[in-house]
Amino acid sequence: MSTSSSQANDTEASCTQACPLGWITLATATHTDSQSNQQEVITALHFSDEVDAVIAPCTPLQQEACRQLNEYFLGSRQQFNLPLAPQGTAFQQQVWHALLTIAHGEHRSYKDIALSINNHKAMRAVGLANSRNPIALLIPCHRVIGASGKLVGYAGGIARKVWLLDHEASVQAMSHKPSL
Repeated sequence: MSTSSSQANDTEASCTQACPLGWITLATATHTDSQSNQQEVITALHFSDEVDAVIAPCTPLQQEACRQLNEYFLGSRQQFNLPLAPQGTAFQQQVWHALLTIAHGEHRSYKDIALSINNHKAMRAVGLANSRNPIALLIPCHRVIGASGKLVGYAGGIARKVWLLDHEASVQAMSHKPSL
């Protein structure tokens, strides 16, 4: 995940894709840096139960993101390799970067994330930053749980969080199954 304040949006695009959790809307933007280099980046991913219209992926990045998302839902992908550019405060960026270190099938508490960013008193602020993650799933905020192990808030809804955690646990169990 990288962002730069010297970048400006030239074009924005979005697409929708069906998934086991309803619909995913993926937003991308093409940024131009100070040397006129362009890069398309993912700026948002949101879940919804319904969409007004299905919009096919129209850019190479959107097509690749949809391919990787399909692989994730099929259980054959455990890590995403996509350029991400979430917009947020410096603190939110720090939290979101820490979320990217949580491996597929693993969980962390808000306290764990606060400790990982060297701010042990920031558990509530970490929770707030987690809830404002604009690129759900790709920045795995669903992997953050309460200190007691209880599932707490998820912008996509607790049912989706449960599904994602169960999905990742079953993929992990299958990948650790002994061969015959």
